[in-house]
Amino acid sequence: MHCFRAYDADLPEYAVAVDVYRGEQTWINVQEYEPPKTIDQHKADQRLAGIMVELPKIFDIPPEQVFLKIRRKQKNTEQYEKLGEAGAFRIVEEGGCKFQVNFENYLDTGLFLDHRPIRLMIQRAARGKRFLNLFAYTGSATVHAVKGGASATTTVDMSNTYINWAKRNLALNGWAVDNHPEHEFIQADCLEWLAQEAEKRLPRQYDLIFLDPPTFSNSKRMDEAFDIQQHHAQLIRQAGRLLAPEGVLYFSTNFRRFRMDEAVLAELAIEDISAGTIPEDFSRDPKIHYCWKIQHPCAR
Repeated sequence: MHCFRAYDADLPEYAVAVDVYRGEQTWINVQEYEPPKTIDQHKADQRLAGIMVELPKIFDIPPEQVFLKIRRKQKNTEQYEKLGEAGAFRIVEEGGCKFQVNFENYLDTGLFLDHRPIRLMIQRAARGKRFLNLFAYTGSATVHAVKGGASATTTVDMSNTYINWAKRNLALNGWAVDNHPEHEFIQADCLEWLAQEAEKRLPRQYDLIFLDPPTFSNSKRMDEAFDIQQHHAQLIRQAGRLLAPEGVLYFSTNFRRFRMDEAVLAELAIEDISAGTIPEDFSRDPKIHYCWKIQHPCAR
């Protein structure tokens, strides 16, 4: 395993997550969570400083390969905002695939480690399949699908920055976009694109779909605010219109209070597979994400 969580705030006094990323080198990404108001800030700062001193010794790496991010409660629009301009991309490995990650420019690195099992599930299921990746971020699920032998892929994200990042990830694994037109990248509002496709008399058809929307979004490019709890049924139903009769849709969310409205989606077969998609290194927090396998009833 090349990329994993080594420590996840197991001790309340040390409220950090320590993620290990390995490629040609080893890098450590430290995320400090905002301490409770009952914790003295000076002591919290001292403990964090101690962690940053010890980590290079523990992993036998130079201090400049250890990065720190401080997480605070975010406004809805800040989920992927840049933290600065300087920085470089590093190449790491996961499941036989290579990915670019960035430890300095963004709050998140470009690879969500808790989704490692679902990406590997997609890779194993993808041979000969048409794959759709919605809210694709940096396209890691697409890379796994192509690695697994997908016959064609469509990757959709609203951000041109992330679409280009996804293209670079695919090229890094030997599938340059210009030479593989079967792998399509679409820069579009996923909600709008999906609604338009679902309304067509003969919508596109996919054998495998990964749907991992944000919890909230009020981007200026969207007409109204998106709320996963309020809008998930409509979103899943629209994605189901693009799902081939024997296809599989994987729906995931990291909204901790999420409740799937299965009654409204009675026309689909829905199976909660969350427990099987949370890796051991994230098992301390079973609410890190939820995941469902969704099919047409005839496919079961």
